[in-house]
Amino acid sequence: MDTIVAVATPPGRSAIAVLRLSGPQALYITRALVHDDSFTPEPTHVVLKDLKTADDEVMDQALITFFKSPHSFSGEDMVEISCHGSPITVRKLLNRIQQLDARLAGPGEFTLRACRNGKLNLSQAEAIRDLINARTTAAAQQATRQLKGELSNALSGSKQQLIDIIVKMESALEFVEDDLPQLQRTAVLDDLAVVQNTIGRLAATYQTGHLLRDGIKVALVGRPNVGKSSLFNGLLSRDRAIVTELPGTTRDSLTESIAMNGIPVTLTDTAGIREAGDRIEAIGVERTHRAMADADLLVVVIDASSAVQAEDREVLERARISRHVIAFNKSDLPSVIDTNETVNGSKVVHVSAVTGAGLADLSAAILEPFGTVDSESVGLLVTDSRHYDLLVRAVESFDEAASLMKANASEELVLVGLHNALNFLGEITGETTTDEILGRIFSTFCIGK
Repeated sequence: MDTIVAVATPPGRSAIAVLRLSGPQALYITRALVHDDSFTPEPTHVVLKDLKTADDEVMDQALITFFKSPHSFSGEDMVEISCHGSPITVRKLLNRIQQLDARLAGPGEFTLRACRNGKLNLSQAEAIRDLINARTTAAAQQATRQLKGELSNALSGSKQQLIDIIVKMESALEFVEDDLPQLQRTAVLDDLAVVQNTIGRLAATYQTGHLLRDGIKVALVGRPNVGKSSLFNGLLSRDRAIVTELPGTTRDSLTESIAMNGIPVTLTDTAGIREAGDRIEAIGVERTHRAMADADLLVVVIDASSAVQAEDREVLERARISRHVIAFNKSDLPSVIDTNETVNGSKVVHVSAVTGAGLADLSAAILEPFGTVDSESVGLLVTDSRHYDLLVRAVESFDEAASLMKANASEELVLVGLHNALNFLGEITGETTTDEILGRIFSTFCIGK
């Protein structure tokens, strides 16, 4: 196994940058960096040392922490170097470490080594990625629960029950000349139903878990000058978009992330939809159409203080094929719109971007189509689509095996479905995951983790 190195802190200037080394030559490389062949730091103790070039020039002073295998994150010898966060200094150190025969780590390679060395299972490793990427407190809490092993613990009991069923079926196949007696078949079917229900209930949490982890995409759409950018700023609680009384101020889409009741929401302010007056505006309108197609929900903004125009009707017509909410803006002004004429059963919220009235109602209306989530008291959820897919496949394999048993099929045929289910559950935690799948999973990690 070679030795890898990566910067574990974000790029750019900072007070401190952290470089990580992992592998059999981590301590040897560190000794070469400090020009001290006898340097043997006490594990988990921090030491201040000068880091030097091959010509004995000091590059920086840094804090060095050595983690002795197997008592490290990766399970290998590891060294963490906390240096000054100058990009120039960090680059010089990386170059020097690579000269000393370390290679740059790939995405998630430290965590991959931790998995291979038994420090984490695969679902815990994926939880690290989710914790780093969490955009809300609720998402971070779910990732932390999975990092602590709650998902793998929830699966372990069902896997053991499934193994017990497989052992009974294999024993009958090996030692009994005839098929299982009906009484034993009934008992096995009952045990299988318990496992299937447990896995099915866990899979059913994915809709909520997916919402907490990945959130929803919302686009504010409408003709120019109806107050889309003002509502965008109001929902963000800050002046992100330029707002003027001139129609067509927004020429390009603006996107920001916010949390609504613990749910991450990607909010997009779009250019007004109308016949474009120039090439730049035409590009903006085209991007609006793309944002509409990509959104999970549209907020159609209409100026309630003026008559409905052809452009309003065009936007409403486009929105009807998508999940949408209608926001009648400028409710602080006298309304001239007969809402019954334009709504046609769509959800309506009256808001004022100027006074802030109705913004809470608009937030609630945005979340309503996706179901209510009590992000404070929710239990363990399946948040990853890979986990959900494997759970669903396991449930389908249980169905297949149970149907074959009820049809008095041979044990060999029933065992195919049971072994498939066990493999699917094992893929979640990594026991039966191929190297190709592992590569795909860890390619989604950041470098240095």
